[in-house]
Amino acid sequence: MKPRVKVCCIASVEEARLAVGCGASALGLVSEMPSGPGVISEELIAEIAARVPPPVATFLLTCRQDAESIVEQQRRCRVNTLQLCDRVPVGAYAELRARLPGVSLVQVVHVGGEESFDEAMSVARHVDALLLDSGNQSLAVKELGGTGRTHDWRVSRRVAESSPVPVFLAGGLKAENVAEAVETVRPFGLDVCSGVRGEGRLDEGRLRRFFAALGDAA
Repeated sequence: MKPRVKVCCIASVEEARLAVGCGASALGLVSEMPSGPGVISEELIAEIAARVPPPVATFLLTCRQDAESIVEQQRRCRVNTLQLCDRVPVGAYAELRARLPGVSLVQVVHVGGEESFDEAMSVARHVDALLLDSGNQSLAVKELGGTGRTHDWRVSRRVAESSPVPVFLAGGLKAENVAEAVETVRPFGLDVCSGVRGEGRLDEGRLRRFFAALGDAA
């Protein structure tokens, strides 16, 4: 089965329509972040999310770490999925479940080395999916996504093979490497941003080439 595709950094209703028309199963809507591309206002996130047809998932990318703040943000944006781009306290997962029934939780794990496998396994049981990205939380200004870099896909393959929940692969994906990524990692889904954008916008040509390359993948 071909991996699902989440197109991230959606910046307008028009970009959302283009991504869905090309085959996206999910859209990423980026709220305030310490760094990285694609940030839009919560008002625009809510507008886009309201106009995305089911069953396409709407992911709110949040850097917030306390459950109360995350709950309030979701209620303003009205998305159906929360992408937690930073680490959160273990107790936050249960609170989010209780206060946001029906909203899916996706935890980002920024893959640095073998220790990332243990981190992924420790949080997998609390969420609906994992998303393996190439950020760096130890920097003075955190990188929580949108770096355009790949990471060690061998670690990601181990996570995908062992995780009790679906795994999305992110980080530097593009038409030129998506087949290799799928062959190496065998993820449930792919998350693409910089690889399908150009001059500050979603590029239809790059997006269609990405889906075509995915279609040719083993």
